[in-house]
Amino acid sequence: MFICSIKASTLKLAAVITTAAVALGVVIWAAPEYTPKTTAAIAAANAEYHYDKIKTNEDRIVFLEQFGWKVDAEATEEVTMKIPREFDRVMSTYNELQKRQGLDLSKYKGREVTRYSYNVTNYPGYEGKVTASVIVYKSRVIGGDVSSSDVEGFIGTFEFPRNIEDMTGDGETGKVTE
Repeated sequence: MFICSIKASTLKLAAVITTAAVALGVVIWAAPEYTPKTTAAIAAANAEYHYDKIKTNEDRIVFLEQFGWKVDAEATEEVTMKIPREFDRVMSTYNELQKRQGLDLSKYKGREVTRYSYNVTNYPGYEGKVTASVIVYKSRVIGGDVSSSDVEGFIGTFEFPRNIEDMTGDGETGKVTE
């Protein structure tokens, strides 16, 4: 014969544990689904933009125009360069800018790419020289930026600034600082 005795404190403990488990289940069930913003999620959000089939000067201009930029008809610079195999602090910061726009240069470490630069003619509220750079690998845009090399210069994503915060560093296309 087997005898089991239960104290009142054991019953209270079991009730507290059961209640906590049910409450946790309700919270998990009722909470909205959280999806962290990853480079892939940003790229999916930018799906309306086309990054491939960039073969000619006209293709690069059309690429920049899809973001709202107006540029000169000819590139001011065409440079073949190699993406470093190891990113230093500057390159890592630049790649973070790329990730904000759904791109990632780390996938192209050690690869030879071409950077095309264009004079931007419609940067809102800014009178200085602004350049749009497009980095292309095998007919696909893999990176780039819109920047000014003036003393009070800035560097930002391809996204056209929609408000003053975007132009002063508080938005996605503002200054990149460390």
